[in-house]
Amino acid sequence: MASKDRLFEEPIEKRFEFDDRVAAVFDDMIERSVPFYRENMELIAKLILRRIEPGMRIVDLGSSTGALLIEVAKRSGVDAEFIGIDNAPAMIELARKKAQAMEADITFVCEDLMRYDFGPADIIVSNYTLQFIRPVVRHKAVARICDSLEEEGLFICSEKILMENKWLDKQIIDIYYDYKKRQGYSETEIMRKREALENVLIPYTIEENRAMLKEAGFDTVDTLFQWANFATMAAMKRG
Repeated sequence: MASKDRLFEEPIEKRFEFDDRVAAVFDDMIERSVPFYRENMELIAKLILRRIEPGMRIVDLGSSTGALLIEVAKRSGVDAEFIGIDNAPAMIELARKKAQAMEADITFVCEDLMRYDFGPADIIVSNYTLQFIRPVVRHKAVARICDSLEEEGLFICSEKILMENKWLDKQIIDIYYDYKKRQGYSETEIMRKREALENVLIPYTIEENRAMLKEAGFDTVDTLFQWANFATMAAMKRG
């Protein structure tokens, strides 16, 4: 069981990064910070399970503590290859320990997805990962993902998003902060995390994400789930 997230109870004198302290509380942090996180991950898992076949290669970019891959690998019942990629050593170490404890056959690799050759793949997942890639090169990452997919390949990504209307965006952010307060975060913790993530997490609007996916070569882009400023999209690559 993950430790409770209390990282921002005290001031942090650096920009946000996925280090040992974050890895130790990550599962609690993301469940309390992303509305309907469990339900959305279950939706993604079920979609993958409906598509997976023996011999397929499933890759999770920004796999963090490995929760999604472990869940899918345990429930799939087919001989497929599961690979988790994350550039944070602390996350990879924890994911490997969890997979071993759950007897899940998954390869976790500590690499930068912008430099590592993660293809070819049949299904690629990226949950709350693209938003941390600098906008100037983000489209290149998405193009690499599309190019790495086999024919009829599926890409599922979850992202924090902006509203196109500025007034609406402000209201949604306030509503989201109210949500975090109900999860037990103080106003001080919320503001400190916001400051730590400034210029580190840079979201797009859902239309900007859709355009980026289309430009990369995906034929269809559909929204699977959205709660206010969080959305999950599925992009398909035709043969």
